Amino acid sequence: MSKTLPRNADVADQFDLLADLLELEGAESFRVLAYRRAATRMRETSGSIAQLALDGKAKELSGIGKTIEEKIVQIVDQGEIEALAKRRATIPPEVVLFMRLPGLGPKTAARIWRELGVTTLDELKAAAEGEKLRALAGLGAKSEEKILKALAFQAENQDEGRRLLGVGLPAVLAVVDALREHPAAVEVSEAGSVRRRKETFRDLDIIATATDPAALTEWFTQRAWVEEVVARGDTKATVISNEGVRFDLRVVPPESYGNLLQHFTGSKEHNIALREDAVRRGLSISEYGVTTVETGEVFHAANEDALYEFLGYEPIPPELRESSGELAAARTGNLPKLVELGDLKGDLHTHTTWSSDGKNTLEEMVLAAIERGYAYYAITDHSHYLREERLERQLEEIEELQERVKPFRILKGIEANIRSSGEVDVPEDMLARLDWVVASIHQSREASPTERVLAAMEHPYVDCIGHLTGRKITRRGPMDIDIGRVIEGALATGTFLEINSQPDRLDLRDVHARAAKEAGLKLVINTDAHEIRAQGYLELGVGQARRGWLTKDDVVNTRTWPQIEKLRKKKR
Repeated sequence: MSKTLPRNADVADQFDLLADLLELEGAESFRVLAYRRAATRMRETSGSIAQLALDGKAKELSGIGKTIEEKIVQIVDQGEIEALAKRRATIPPEVVLFMRLPGLGPKTAARIWRELGVTTLDELKAAAEGEKLRALAGLGAKSEEKILKALAFQAENQDEGRRLLGVGLPAVLAVVDALREHPAAVEVSEAGSVRRRKETFRDLDIIATATDPAALTEWFTQRAWVEEVVARGDTKATVISNEGVRFDLRVVPPESYGNLLQHFTGSKEHNIALREDAVRRGLSISEYGVTTVETGEVFHAANEDALYEFLGYEPIPPELRESSGELAAARTGNLPKLVELGDLKGDLHTHTTWSSDGKNTLEEMVLAAIERGYAYYAITDHSHYLREERLERQLEEIEELQERVKPFRILKGIEANIRSSGEVDVPEDMLARLDWVVASIHQSREASPTERVLAAMEHPYVDCIGHLTGRKITRRGPMDIDIGRVIEGALATGTFLEINSQPDRLDLRDVHARAAKEAGLKLVINTDAHEIRAQGYLELGVGQARRGWLTKDDVVNTRTWPQIEKLRKKKR
């Protein structure tokens, strides 16, 4: 009997953990980075990384050399990397979790463990509450307060098996595309929370119709990426991918495709409201049809639009199906025409290798943007990496590249830090030379964030506030920011707020984006891309904007650059 190979995600997890433990030991940064990059590459690999290693082919992948390939084989043969097992024996397991808390890097985590003997999260909480952490140099009352807040957030937002939309959306769309190519497939669509573009998901749902349902479900369960078949019938199948993601496929009768797709897409609250409204009008809704109670006649909908129209609504986009006023608006024909990905003409928050965390050069990022059909692209590398004449040199590189890519427009920009005083960390005369300035809070998150943002927006050269609340979904909560005051300040100063499309940010939240829209503020949808692949995150930001009821007119970068210039601050 052949040995079951570990999933790519499980192999990658071991390398990430090894990197964590090496950081705690104070190992060289290049070793830590090599393991983290290898883990990322493993998660992005479609085939079995374990099988590739056994075949001696894993080292052919970028970022995976012979040494890492040997360690993958160790996982297959022994269940664990030998170097990881060695370190597990000496480092308490929960000390690694200290490093997940904001402001607690590996050095500080190691000191708390070694010098105070704190080895668990419960002990860390007790030490902070007992004011024992401040005994260590560099830690004080504010550090203890930050740790306690972070621990409280984790307790209130425990991971319930949910993953980021940025993981699930490309995965489910790839499977949907593959299913559509099958000869038996007729209609195929993603459903569930991912179709509503909700920021996290638990399972990935797919609804289909087919000329031969059994053939389609069987083919689905036999894909190379399927690690485990949980259930399989003629019309239903559930599988677990080699990334540990659960996919549920349901093949339904063609005449009820619209009924079932709507049922499996709408939120629980949306569907309940829809059914309650139907009951008041003598109708009964099930996932297979709508019954007129008096006559027993059943209406089947081959598509969702027909279903909503039968019920007296204009078709409701999936992103709005959250019971937040969409039924009333659809009843009166007042739903907005939501912004679409194709409406965007450029990206106004991006990074290159001029930032130390950038992975692609300026030229590579620009050429990739041109391939995407953009008209303009702002280079906004981190200000603290552009000191000592580096900004001047970057501007020269942009000018040289600009000559080669005309009429495409490269915008000279920067992402400035908002200091605890509310000042930005770039001299005004330098900002005056730039086309676009994003200002963001990156440090001292607890230090009056609302007042700092309001002060930064008063600056004549700050165009946009980046990732306003600073949240990291499932990892850390938002800063304590008064969104209403910030929106008022943005309107008063002519400053834009962004929807940051990074999968773990999606910041602004959908409800905040809608509040900004209703106040009359226009927003920018940016990727904050640090590599070419991340330029594709724009789709996530557009999904967030649609959940916030934004139209094309509500989004700044649906306009040409000359049109944007007319919207910018009059102080310039």
